[in-house]
Amino acid sequence: MNSTDSQDDPPLDAEDLQAVAALTPADLTAIDQALLAASHTNWRKVAFVVSVAMDAYPDLYLDVPDVFYAQRVRALVKAGQLEAQGNLHRMRFSEVRLSQVLQ
Repeated sequence: MNSTDSQDDPPLDAEDLQAVAALTPADLTAIDQALLAASHTNWRKVAFVVSVAMDAYPDLYLDVPDVFYAQRVRALVKAGQLEAQGNLHRMRFSEVRLSQVLQ
């Protein structure tokens, strides 16, 4: 295991924060919906869910980093829309699935 495997996902830098600050509530809803659509009733790696969600709008949100999508995953878990296992601060080492309560 190399040193990057033992670290949490990096924080947003100034450029990332600027891109995120420009997002509207409708943009956040669209990103959240893409994350939920990329999720499944079976466990999926957060990195996979984030990747699929980022591809949902190929011409939008180009400056929004994967780490922000991972933050939105944590918000969806907190809201009870997704269930998680593993360390959600490390998207390659955590998994989510659609909440069993909502089904």
